Amino acid sequence: MRIPIYRVRSFQIVALYTLRVQFDDATEQTINFQPVLAGELYRPLRDLTLFNQVQLDPEVHTLVWPNGADFDPATLHDWHIKVSALTERARQWELVSV
Repeated sequence: MRIPIYRVRSFQIVALYTLRVQFDDATEQTINFQPVLAGELYRPLRDLTLFNQVQLDPEVHTLVWPNGADFDPATLHDWHIKVSALTERARQWELVSV
């Protein structure tokens, strides 16, 4: 079974904590990251100034932030499938950090 490898080609900030992400297979996702911004790595991205510093890493072809946060391009590509599990994981991180 062949597992597809996706690359982020471009993105636009379209709303608070929301990016429209285009992939190399000509698809795109509009992703609201706010529900998953929890835990040591992603919680700092709740600061909108930091969140809006997102960049496209030309080497690994995914979104990256100055604090080291990133997401696997396959996760971004299939966000609509994975968002529920990611949101639940973020809730668990919040419970642990309280």
